[in-house]
Amino acid sequence: MNFFVVTKKTLLLFFTAAIVLVAGFFGYFLLKQGDLPVWLQQSNDSIREIDMITIEFHTKTKDGKDLVVQRWDPGTIFLEKGEKVNLYINATNGEDHPFHIEGTNIKGIVKKGGTTMVPLQFEEEGTYRLICDTHAHRDHSIPMIGYIVVD
Repeated sequence: MNFFVVTKKTLLLFFTAAIVLVAGFFGYFLLKQGDLPVWLQQSNDSIREIDMITIEFHTKTKDGKDLVVQRWDPGTIFLEKGEKVNLYINATNGEDHPFHIEGTNIKGIVKKGGTTMVPLQFEEEGTYRLICDTHAHRDHSIPMIGYIVVD
């Protein structure tokens, strides 16, 4: 007569086998061949929206000189080559921010308290600079430059 003795080692073995079977079951049904991950399920005609704001920082140096720094936030955005994007730029600080995107014919102005929508679609990979024409030079301030990275 054979007896089956249940030990801690046997319980651990059965418990581990059960976890592997359950994980395999869910993995098979959740990640079947032919299914697309959720983050890739969008039509080619959809237009992604990105929000950006203008930010102003004030500080003083040790000798009492006032420094004002203007910037785009986020400072860098990432697009896919050929992707359609509507960039909404909101001006919360400063006055008017006339701008252009280097290497393109895109230009516009963002007025304080307003929002400017800029349609984007780049066919060339690279890094494009979003430059505020008012705060473009190091001579009178720190440049207000954002980056659009196209992969």
